[in-house]
Amino acid sequence: MGPIDSLWHLLNFFAPALFVGGVSTVAAKLLWRRELAAAGARRLAVWACSAGALVLVGGLVAFGRDGRMATYALMVLACALALWWAGFVRRP
Repeated sequence: MGPIDSLWHLLNFFAPALFVGGVSTVAAKLLWRRELAAAGARRLAVWACSAGALVLVGGLVAFGRDGRMATYALMVLACALALWWAGFVRRP
């Protein structure tokens, strides 16, 4: 496997975390417009995407392979908890 193939594998591995983190950030900012007015969208997205990426790496280590539904379910939960933490508990 060449370096370009390795890069594509790495980007595709983290793509679900980036997608779920980005979509959930936009949805949270739209649904809780007043409550999350002080929280920046970039900060929320970093928290959500980072939590999702950590769960993906943890799922790969725990299950030995990528793409398990339990990992994806935990990723969604981790993104929601990170958004809650960054937006409501940890005020800027």
